[in-house]
Amino acid sequence: MNCGCSSMMLRRFYCCGSISSSASIPSRKKPLVFLGSSQVSVTVLDALFNASKAPDSLFEVAAVVTQPAAARDRGRKVLPSPVAQYALDRGFPSDHIYTPERAGEETFLSSLKALQPEICITAAYGNILPTKFLKIPSKGTVNIHPSLLPLYRGAAPVQRAIEDGATETGVSLAFTVRALDAGPVIAVRRMAIDDEVKAPDLLASLFDQGSELLIQEIPSLFDGSAILKAQPQDEARATHAPKLSPDESWLFFDQEAIILHNKVRAFAGWPGTRAKVQIGDGENGQQNIVELKIITTRVYIPADEQDIQMNTVTFHKGALIFPCARGTALQVLEVQLPGKKAVNAAAFWNGLRGQKLKLC
Repeated sequence: MNCGCSSMMLRRFYCCGSISSSASIPSRKKPLVFLGSSQVSVTVLDALFNASKAPDSLFEVAAVVTQPAAARDRGRKVLPSPVAQYALDRGFPSDHIYTPERAGEETFLSSLKALQPEICITAAYGNILPTKFLKIPSKGTVNIHPSLLPLYRGAAPVQRAIEDGATETGVSLAFTVRALDAGPVIAVRRMAIDDEVKAPDLLASLFDQGSELLIQEIPSLFDGSAILKAQPQDEARATHAPKLSPDESWLFFDQEAIILHNKVRAFAGWPGTRAKVQIGDGENGQQNIVELKIITTRVYIPADEQDIQMNTVTFHKGALIFPCARGTALQVLEVQLPGKKAVNAAAFWNGLRGQKLKLC
């Protein structure tokens, strides 16, 4: 989809009244282009819009670039990205919202050049930026990355940090180069990782912090001092955070409870975590194997090792107790059966009506 078609599509979805009346007024502010797509990106765009309205603001948001409209939610309706929707709701001109399939499309790059942006800001955009793109903004492209670079470069930095059991993370403001998340780092903010927090909540918190950091550093981006103080990354310390896969979502109870608990927190939201369990009737011997989505957990510390029954799931103080490796156990507080709503452990246990629950 080229950017001209994208603008026409947006205009079909939204009435002309959504276009800001000030869009045609010439501005002396420096042009900045924002690229983002997901809900966490909205936080950054909101901060930029608000900062650009300040009387002493150096810049204006000249364009918003986001992923094309796609089928979303259960109804599978074709809807704009969260960023596109938010920009329209704020009265941003629909013909300045670009939705190229790829950031290297010539029609899109031509439109971007015409805006003469000094700075481009990316936050969870979701498209690779080619060299032809990176040459356009006169003072560079800057990315908000939710990790302490060079740690956890890649698509899933927050999820992989939680999965690894990291106790600290942060957000980095870094210049974008062709190598993945490898550009010089302008500034960072550190954040402790609570052992109960789930990935979506931590991700949102990091982008909140990243938005504040970006607004703080905007003057240095425009006056050129950011590039002078930016520090090259130590390649020897670099780690990779690959995209999550649904195939990774299975829990195996031959691992220790802390490993499984971290995975549940890391994979929360999407793709989630699941386990196969056996539901049996002790009287007639009938056994059914079901796939159980594991939503909320804690590491269980038993008062006595005899509280843990090997291969058998028990119920204790409002939680399902799953035996794990090395005498550890996982306390499961919320679950979901296929096609059913998520329920707390007590409701699920009561629904078993005395049937046994075992690991497969």
